[in-house]
Amino acid sequence: MSKVTTHVLDTAHGMPAAGIPVSLRDADGIILAQKATGADGRVTELGPEELPAGVYTLVFDTARYYELIELETFYPRVTIDFEIVDPDEHFHVPLLLSAFGYSTYRGS
Repeated sequence: MSKVTTHVLDTAHGMPAAGIPVSLRDADGIILAQKATGADGRVTELGPEELPAGVYTLVFDTARYYELIELETFYPRVTIDFEIVDPDEHFHVPLLLSAFGYSTYRGS
């Protein structure tokens, strides 16, 4: 099972945000994994089964999503930095998205 999972919800339209390319990167910016959100807005298998303690970044290509639904966006990319302290835990990092704003939190 992947140590990192995510899902993206389009809060402006009240639906999952499908088709968003997502990459997981280490502190040096090296891409460790890449996937796109599915029809339910989720990426359930993103990345390695093991990750050491450290800082990581999720990069969401939101421009691609807004191209697909033919809307303009102010945020063509969203990056979320997070820190793994306990490598034995699972890390779920959701993104709540609209064309002109976003928020995130540590999910379960």
